[in-house]
Amino acid sequence: MNVTTLPKPPRVGLVSLGCPKALVDSERIMTKLRADGYDMSPDYAGADVVLVNTCGFLDSAKEESLEAIGEAIAENGRVVVTGCMGKEADVIRARFPQVLAVTGPQQYEEVVAAVHEAAPPIPNAFIDLVPEAGLKLTPRHYSYLKISEGCNHRCAFCIIPSIRGDLVSRRPDAILREAEKLVAAGTRELLVISQDTSAYGVDIRHKAWPWKGGEVRAHMTDLSRELGKLGAWVRLHYVYPYPHVDNVMPLMAEGLVLPYLDIPFQHASPKVLRAMRRPANDAKVLERIRTWRAQVPDLAIRSSFVVGFPGETEEDFVYLLAWLEQAQLDRVGAFKFEAVEGAPATSMDDQVPEDLKQERYEAVMTLSARISAEKLAAKVGSTIDVLIDRVDEHPPLDFEGRGTAEGGGGAPVAHSDAPHPDHHRAVGATGRSKADAPEIDGEVHLRDAGGLKPGDIVSVRVEDSDEHDLYGVPLETIAA
Repeated sequence: MNVTTLPKPPRVGLVSLGCPKALVDSERIMTKLRADGYDMSPDYAGADVVLVNTCGFLDSAKEESLEAIGEAIAENGRVVVTGCMGKEADVIRARFPQVLAVTGPQQYEEVVAAVHEAAPPIPNAFIDLVPEAGLKLTPRHYSYLKISEGCNHRCAFCIIPSIRGDLVSRRPDAILREAEKLVAAGTRELLVISQDTSAYGVDIRHKAWPWKGGEVRAHMTDLSRELGKLGAWVRLHYVYPYPHVDNVMPLMAEGLVLPYLDIPFQHASPKVLRAMRRPANDAKVLERIRTWRAQVPDLAIRSSFVVGFPGETEEDFVYLLAWLEQAQLDRVGAFKFEAVEGAPATSMDDQVPEDLKQERYEAVMTLSARISAEKLAAKVGSTIDVLIDRVDEHPPLDFEGRGTAEGGGGAPVAHSDAPHPDHHRAVGATGRSKADAPEIDGEVHLRDAGGLKPGDIVSVRVEDSDEHDLYGVPLETIAA
């Protein structure tokens, strides 16, 4: 009997840095390479070539990218660079002349061609296979869904448009087909991302495409409605508070879209917002938040804020703190202004001293932690849905011998009086509520979680809370 010996496919190592949008770029590149017959290497030693997907938003991110390139060269020697910092190929080549190729963001064909040249593929029907949903860097049960590239804003602190260009929206039918494949492959949560989700379709005049016997417009509201019909959680990120965001509230009330908005407010002081070249009607925003919450009482709003922007006075900062107190946002991230080459704000007058930036950063985070703790404490005793991210068969024990969930500062989980089998007692799990996006928000830590697996959606009775996380016990599981 003749036995065919398959050639070993070339292997690619991948280092992916930066935001979720870059992560989606990495997934697309991986999917294409896998379809071309490549294998993925989990380490430098086993890779024929290493691909580094860089971030170039801040100087600190650029330095991290350069360090990653240096490590890849030291550990492997054959390196292809892509991503946002690829725009600065001269900087990369000056420091690392031995890199094989440098390509910019979204240049999928170019980076794949560079990998082909560095480690030519071996055509073979047995190994040119890829899952229908593509290859993913996230767990099977949640997926980022990129709906557009680029941005039409020209914020004074940002260089994204110079890196990724102006807004380019994907066709809605193409997005929905991708989402269908992801859900069919096991995705329970779709995280919609772009540079400006609210602006989706503006560049193509919200044109409609045929879909399921009807039409769907290239518009955030229409797309969200159709995504909500697929049966997965739909979470909206990077939503600018344009007027039509109001039209998403009914979709949340119907359960088609998660009651969650990620809105990059960046500041509250009208003077600072004008200097940032951003919308500056803070009073109207507060009123809209109140209106949204009246329609969707469990709406969770997360945002990010920049402190120490050039010209930010003590009065501006006090204004921001007062605004945050009124807005009662559920999740808040803060960043100290960082000068970025190419951003207009870098050359502005009245730069804020670093020690003052740090002081203001700490004040914002302290206030936000208090608000978060109060809002989470109000959920104790309620029942919420939780999407399981990981299960720990042997959670650590606290001083009373009770199982504690991983994370949350080691806070003990309240013990139930009801009897449970020993093997259930020894299992903890960690997941997220509808108010929590992966990596950036809080978590829900569970005790007595035997029988659960990642991707399950479980009803949970909340028993305790801290500044960022909830603790509880599962009641009912909807299996993945």
